[in-house]
Amino acid sequence: MSDFVQEVMEKVKAKNPAQPEFHQAVEEVIQSLELVMERHPEYRKEKIIDRMVEPERVVIFRVPWLDDHHEIQVNRGFRIEMNSAIGPYKGGLRFHSSVNFGILKFLAFEQVFKNSLTTLPMGGGKGGSDFDPKGKSKNEVMRFCQSFMSELYRHIGPNTDVPAGDIGVGGREIGFLFGQYKKLSNEFTGVLTGKGLNWGGSLIRPEATGYGAVYFAAEMLSTRKESLKGKTCLVSGSGNVAQYTVEKILDLGGKAVTLSDSSGYIYDEKGIDRDKLEYAMELKNVKRERISEYVKKYKEAVYIPVDPSLDYNPLWDHKAECAFPSATQNEINEKDAQNLLNNGVYVVSEGANMPTVQEGVKLFIDKGILYGPGKAANAGGVAVSGLEMSQNSMRLPWTREEVDNRLQMIMKDIHQTCWDVAEKYGTKGNYINGANIGGFLKVADAMIDQGLV
Repeated sequence: MSDFVQEVMEKVKAKNPAQPEFHQAVEEVIQSLELVMERHPEYRKEKIIDRMVEPERVVIFRVPWLDDHHEIQVNRGFRIEMNSAIGPYKGGLRFHSSVNFGILKFLAFEQVFKNSLTTLPMGGGKGGSDFDPKGKSKNEVMRFCQSFMSELYRHIGPNTDVPAGDIGVGGREIGFLFGQYKKLSNEFTGVLTGKGLNWGGSLIRPEATGYGAVYFAAEMLSTRKESLKGKTCLVSGSGNVAQYTVEKILDLGGKAVTLSDSSGYIYDEKGIDRDKLEYAMELKNVKRERISEYVKKYKEAVYIPVDPSLDYNPLWDHKAECAFPSATQNEINEKDAQNLLNNGVYVVSEGANMPTVQEGVKLFIDKGILYGPGKAANAGGVAVSGLEMSQNSMRLPWTREEVDNRLQMIMKDIHQTCWDVAEKYGTKGNYINGANIGGFLKVADAMIDQGLV
């Protein structure tokens, strides 16, 4: 670790103890920015990094709600408004038992760079709660969402902070949240993205993160004059991101062979075709059942339950050319990364946020594979959220084709930015440096332009 990186990280760790995910996210970015600081000492003089690692505002609040047994439950709610230099705060809400201050700070920090890369005028933020919708009734989820929004509504708005969905927050939850915001504020505005199509939502929004990750992989492959056609792909997760990653892989001629949830994963060597994908989507979106049910219908597939005694995830230990981690942070450890390389994987496009540990990332970079970090590869979701904001502002919906075309162009632009910036700073083909530096420069220059705020 260089003196510059060590100096920054000592400060960050001292001010933010017991937040390992946040430390990991900052360190990854700082390592790339060392290249920038050598050429642009003005960023150090203006203390841009010191300012960027501090949220502009943090809101923490209690969320009391009544369960179906008339028992009072209390959860904790958060909204971290990280940086608004280039636009209103923008980023998802996550409802999951693992949610804590450090995880949301890492996500908000990543969001700043990701949103900058989209070319759209959006700052970065993130929020959520340690409430888990899994296993709760529809009425319990509604009561929780209404209580959560009863506090959050004071801090958000279409020109201030525009939340979206994330893990545990899908169309149902966005609907309950929006309904409560509308009731409390007495206005119908584009304050949330991921809304229903009948009340301000955008076509392609549910698909956008998964589609975008595959578009980014296709762009990376194009630098080697290759395509996804005929490629075998490993996909983790079984939510929106994973589902639509598989759909777009099929569109581009590839074959996805895995899906997973917290209980385990399925491996279907013949490939998850459109009928199988439709069944998997019904399992997760409608029936809300475990992915293990897949193998009861499709006997040729195998189900491997989670084994806590293993120090690796067997999902990443199958022969393939491409991997799309689409579940959660740090799901690929160092051994998993080595297994991917040993099995012939040379394209990794991250649909989840920071799904690969730093040691795994180093293996990918050292090996010279096509590695698309989350802040670039999964920016499609927030890009279409930005397009939804534009449609709301104009009170005009766009067609599916128009939104998809815009998404493809944005992912192409993000890839080009990462490629060009990496080359400019002497690390051609290093998409991490390209994404981190490309996202940083736009925000840093805006911060300097706006003075010491």
